[in-house]
Amino acid sequence: MKKYILQITLLSLVSAGLFVVPVTGHANDAKNNTPASDQTTAPKSKHTTIPFHGKISAVDTSAMTLKVGNRTFQVTSQTKILKDGKTAALSDAVVGDQARGVYQKTETGSLEALTIQLGAKNMEKPKSPNSDGQ
Repeated sequence: MKKYILQITLLSLVSAGLFVVPVTGHANDAKNNTPASDQTTAPKSKHTTIPFHGKISAVDTSAMTLKVGNRTFQVTSQTKILKDGKTAALSDAVVGDQARGVYQKTETGSLEALTIQLGAKNMEKPKSPNSDGQ
């Protein structure tokens, strides 16, 4: 009987050892893989774009800003502005009209418009050649 108890005890200790070693090794790996400072973390991508759409609530051509809803977008010389599919200027924006586009958040926290499309989105699909009932 003592022989079986000794074998069970020995197997239990070996099993426990097999479990503890990988767990503590994993914990050490996790501790060693954590960044030491903010300098080792990857910087946020400057190319992340965010879509927007809504009604224009303000236009300021002297400050070069466009407010859509409650967000104010900075318009730069790089911003592409379109109205009815044609190149437009910020001065073509009308309060109350629809606008949509994409922007990115700058390092200073401002919202820089990359593209702006003025006017409602054209939801009408092009007519197919067989759409006249033939």
